[in-house]
Amino acid sequence: MKNLKGKVALITGGTKGIGYGVAEALLNQGLKVVITSRNKNSADETAKELASKTNCVGSIIGVQADVRQLESQEEAVKQAISTFGQLDIVIANAGLGLFASIEDLTVEQWNDTIDTNLTGAFNSIKASVKALKESKGYYITISSLAGANFFAKGSAYNASKFGLTGFTQAVMLDLRKYGVKVSTIMPGSVSTYFNGNRPSEDQAWKIQIEDIGELVVDLLKMNPRTLPSKIEVRPTTPPSK
Repeated sequence: MKNLKGKVALITGGTKGIGYGVAEALLNQGLKVVITSRNKNSADETAKELASKTNCVGSIIGVQADVRQLESQEEAVKQAISTFGQLDIVIANAGLGLFASIEDLTVEQWNDTIDTNLTGAFNSIKASVKALKESKGYYITISSLAGANFFAKGSAYNASKFGLTGFTQAVMLDLRKYGVKVSTIMPGSVSTYFNGNRPSEDQAWKIQIEDIGELVVDLLKMNPRTLPSKIEVRPTTPPSK
């Protein structure tokens, strides 16, 4: 997609963190953007904030949608197309992190993690695959370095992200014959509110949300013949001790 202006992107979990950073980057490139959230007020207010911040009023809408439900994702896709006329890009970003040893991890925590981080990505592509085939679009999932490196108390999160990484690579093989690009981005430490963290000056060494936004733009602008299907991203400098 050499010229991104006028393309339409749907970003799940777009009201904060990486999703917010990607939405801002795409608006600044002239795209139309749909951000989703489980909370309607959050989706609407963040859309207004981003529209004002980027001077892109009329180019972004917020939609209430739950990635855990296929019907909800189908409705989000319908709203994107009815509002902007097409759908070119889907960013499966919605995710959560619940960390506990296997003795303490509850069934509810396991299910919520898998349903959001893994099944949510399945739902987002199932709902949008027809539109992306028509537009020869791009599907990007936000995985994690935890999708390649396991750690203690990470059984649910590791399982969801290892699964998401493998899922995305298989989908890439399924869809590239239709001219649909598929990539997964695997960030390391990102300065966000994820898992109760708070961005602060002492987290300046971490990847920033605008860095992931810039990376998404770079992927979208690559020559159609080239497909970076799995991208690992780390901070340049480790934290000082």
